[in-house]
Amino acid sequence: MYSIKIKIKPVVEGVFNAYSEVFFSDSKVFGAILFAITFLDWHMGVAGLISILIANGFASLMGFNEYQIQRGYFGFNALLSGLGLAMYYEPSPVLALIIAVAALFSLFITIGLKGYLGNYGLPFLSLPFIISLWIILLAGSDFVNLGLNERGIYNLNDIYSKGGIHLINFYQWVENIPISDSVRIYLRSLAAIFFQQNLFAGIMIAAGLLWFSRIAFSLSLIGFYAAYFFYSFIGADFETLNYTYIGFNYILASVAIGGYFLIPSKTTYMWIILIIPLLAVLTISLSKIFAIWNLSIYALSFNIMVLLFLYVLKLRGTYGKKPIEVVIQNNSPEKNFYAWKSEVERFGNRSLVPVKLPFFGTWSVSQGHNGEYTHKGEWGHAWDFVILNNKGLQYKNDGYLREDYYCFGKSVIAPADGTVVQVVNNIEDNPIGDVNTIDNWGNTVVIKHNDYLYSKLSHLKEGSITVTEGQPVKFGTIIGKCGNSGRSPYPHLHFQLQSTPYIGSKTLKHTIASYITENNGTHNLKLYDIPKEGDLLSNIQPEELLVKAFHLIPGVKLQWNDENDKMMAEWEIYTSVYNKSYFYCNTTKSIAWFENDGALFYFTHFDGDRNSLLYHFYRAAYMIQLSFKSSMEINDKFPANKIFKPHELILQDFIAPFHLYKKADFKLKYAYIDNETFPTEMTIKSDVYKSNGFGEKHDASYSIHIDPNGINKFIIETKNKQISVICTKPL
Repeated sequence: MYSIKIKIKPVVEGVFNAYSEVFFSDSKVFGAILFAITFLDWHMGVAGLISILIANGFASLMGFNEYQIQRGYFGFNALLSGLGLAMYYEPSPVLALIIAVAALFSLFITIGLKGYLGNYGLPFLSLPFIISLWIILLAGSDFVNLGLNERGIYNLNDIYSKGGIHLINFYQWVENIPISDSVRIYLRSLAAIFFQQNLFAGIMIAAGLLWFSRIAFSLSLIGFYAAYFFYSFIGADFETLNYTYIGFNYILASVAIGGYFLIPSKTTYMWIILIIPLLAVLTISLSKIFAIWNLSIYALSFNIMVLLFLYVLKLRGTYGKKPIEVVIQNNSPEKNFYAWKSEVERFGNRSLVPVKLPFFGTWSVSQGHNGEYTHKGEWGHAWDFVILNNKGLQYKNDGYLREDYYCFGKSVIAPADGTVVQVVNNIEDNPIGDVNTIDNWGNTVVIKHNDYLYSKLSHLKEGSITVTEGQPVKFGTIIGKCGNSGRSPYPHLHFQLQSTPYIGSKTLKHTIASYITENNGTHNLKLYDIPKEGDLLSNIQPEELLVKAFHLIPGVKLQWNDENDKMMAEWEIYTSVYNKSYFYCNTTKSIAWFENDGALFYFTHFDGDRNSLLYHFYRAAYMIQLSFKSSMEINDKFPANKIFKPHELILQDFIAPFHLYKKADFKLKYAYIDNETFPTEMTIKSDVYKSNGFGEKHDASYSIHIDPNGINKFIIETKNKQISVICTKPL
């Protein structure tokens, strides 16, 4: 027998999120504020709530993603449809049925548009609400049992019936607050988003928006006033937006473009100023067209303009140019900005393929990009590598023989995973000082890493190449030996990245994913950077003790006990459907996302309790190089919103797209190792610093002790407390 199953939890939890989703938010507090505002007219409040429950319920019944139901994706368009119908029609059983029909229409249209627009990486926005409401309103003239709403005509009588003379007095006091006409229209435009006709609703929405996001609030003002001044300049009547429910198009478009779908920046603010006149003309023209059918355009112009602009940006075909699209949506302009800013500061020009250095040991860059000799013009983005002794010389003896050069005959490795596509292995090595200009590149291997990225390693030793065309290789696979073939007067390794598979292809400017530079005995970690001429550099060579300690695979559990053997927390490692690993704290339900590429362990995100042990571990092990260098200090940047408390960032949030003065730094040292050759114990010490633009302040110190069994002890030292916990791995 067929049974109907609706999962109640996501359906109910998705209610408040449906309200906040109208403003691209996932804040339940903001959602609760908006929920309460809709009940200023309880007929509308009930209609909106029922619409959400119907849409969420049927989405669950049909087996759609629980997370998306819970997030309000399927409910917010139904909410707006329900509110709109309750504004137009009197409450009745017939209206209840029509609201249910509209909720189903909005759900089906949501699913259809989600599938269609999703193919282009575009959102469906509030198009389902507009289409479903139009369908009902156009058909409504034939619904003779559906009565039109007259509450707006006798507004004061309706208010008196709900709260008597005191509510009347409060309503009139709010309506007569001495504010400018433009501010009054701005607040009414906010209220109109939820079909409210009173100033109080606009004030509450503005306050909720300000609490949720300072960037979104400022964008709403910028978008609105850009439209206001454009209307004034062209002589259009801005007062029409006071009663036509379309003024919010400028507010929502500004928030969407300025800080939600794009990373907030000076560029997105500029684009808002440029786009608003286009949106204004579109709004005015569409209003005249749809007036023929006595229909309001509602949010139609906002939808068209935002979708058109986002689609235009996607046709650029390049990622990283401003304005920058949000890749991982954090549902808050501030969170999107701080996450992006941290990513840029940490990894700079992160590439899709993590290309590393093509050799073992420490080499020097004898010629870098746009070098003095051969790296010119379209072939300028290349490197020549050699090996130097402690006196800075490339060779021993007199350097007259190829074998005198330290790099000659040394192994050359694949710089990343890929497939060999070109091999030349029969070019004779030159005597020192001579060159072969006919076979310019000498013995060469070209490796394909993806459809648009190839690496080329040239001047290899004759007959030394060990790979064949079509052979798959991994990073570290030995492909041949350094030689002196081709246009090479002395032994060296030529290395370049290119976008085509041919020997002689133009070079491509590309970063090296991770490497260590050495200068006067001091080592520095470089991430997604470009080695420069004169640099002494090497790949990260993982230390087994560290590799084992941070080999945290799905299913691993870590239990933390205090010195009295009382359990403080229990963590487990999980992997998402996107193959991203994370710690989950069973005690506090906190989550910390991390990556481990075999050379580096680092955290990428944290959500949850900031008093939890996991939060402190996120800070303590923010980035760890899985090799030991006693002279090395790792420096990194935290997202400001993960270190500073929300109230500390209020002023910073307003100006974040223009200037970031609050910063949080991470510093790590390898403080102790018992034996550098065969280590069995190690201590890593890290510190967190906060800066407010007037100086740096120490925030916390951490120590992570490691033994052959892995992470052994974790010590937290803050201004107010010191905690020491022992790690065990329960079976």
